Amino acid sequence: MLSDAFSRFARWMERQSGRPGAFVTAFAVVLVWGLTGPLFHFSDTWQLVINTGTTIVTFLMVFIIQNAQNRDTQAIHLKLDELIRVTHSARNGMIDLEEMPDTELAKVKRSFEHLAKTAECLDHRIDEKVERAVEREVDEELDERGLPDPADRR
Repeated sequence: MLSDAFSRFARWMERQSGRPGAFVTAFAVVLVWGLTGPLFHFSDTWQLVINTGTTIVTFLMVFIIQNAQNRDTQAIHLKLDELIRVTHSARNGMIDLEEMPDTELAKVKRSFEHLAKTAECLDHRIDEKVERAVEREVDEELDERGLPDPADRR
């Protein structure tokens, strides 16, 4: 019950705080505070008001932002899990990867780093083979037409 109420409040609050009106309101508060400085002779109490207010708002917003981040992260993980589940060539062991201990995650990361290096090496080799094949075809075409090789002009 309390959890649901907080979630509803947090969603409402994050929508409100992300609107231009929230920024304008915050800016107006700071502007009014700044303009009242001479009236209060820039006293310690005057400074304490803005410091206390911003600290309280920041402290409370941390929980709202964290709630939003947790919900968004969970939704993204669920969507990715569904994509992994329906993709036949994907490894189902990747589902719930975020629940693995750090040591297991490090192993998976090293595995992907190794895979990336291997793929990069293979891509480079394939690029070289394609380049050589194209050069051979160009040379053969030039020979058939009786044209000089542009590389020989150098």
